[in-house]
Amino acid sequence: MSPLLAHAILLSLSVFTVAMVLTLIRLFKGPSAQDRVLALDYLYILAMLMMLVLGIRYASDTYFEAALLIALFGFVGSFALAKFLLRGEVIE
Repeated sequence: MSPLLAHAILLSLSVFTVAMVLTLIRLFKGPSAQDRVLALDYLYILAMLMMLVLGIRYASDTYFEAALLIALFGFVGSFALAKFLLRGEVIE
């Protein structure tokens, strides 16, 4: 791995970590439930991106599969939370 790629990976992981910390603050402090749901949605996107960067760093397919699972479960969770906030129930 080239030094430029190693530094870019380190920089992107640190930026994603800072973004996760700020998102966690919004998640716990959010003024409304909708803000909390959006923060949770952004948090799973950041986790997925971190997994993809780690997959590039370690050249492992396992990280890419984990990122795919995070994306799938995050989408389903966001859909369920949005439906719950809209109607007050998930299953009709």
